[in-house]
Amino acid sequence: MEEKVNENNLDTKSSESQKIEPTKVVEPVKVITDITYDEFAKVILKVGLIEEAVKIEKSEKLLKLKVNLGEETGARQIIAGLAKRYQAEELIGRRVVVVSNLKPAKLMGEMSNGMLLAGSDDEGNLELVAIPDNIKIGGTVK
Repeated sequence: MEEKVNENNLDTKSSESQKIEPTKVVEPVKVITDITYDEFAKVILKVGLIEEAVKIEKSEKLLKLKVNLGEETGARQIIAGLAKRYQAEELIGRRVVVVSNLKPAKLMGEMSNGMLLAGSDDEGNLELVAIPDNIKIGGTVK
């Protein structure tokens, strides 16, 4: 049988054979790695109170927050990617869940000493995890 090359540069056999369809691009499967209870227990989650919040200039999504984690820990600066969802002023006085033992990181020239927990929908829209007012600042989240 003679071979022909079609306009898509796919090799095809004469009309007696089946057409070869182009390969479809398939997104890679996200692999979720299980962790042990002991690994998860290393993460320290605390209830924090946002005392100050300002938008970081030259950033579309970062806010600089002062978050009080109670008498034991005190306040710390956290840089959070929440500016597309929240205005800085509406966060002041809000109780949040903080990953308090995350290694500090520098973001847009500012040190961040923790991370806030938030959920997101399929479009990436964020919503902070809510903590009731009767849970004390600095309390542990389990």
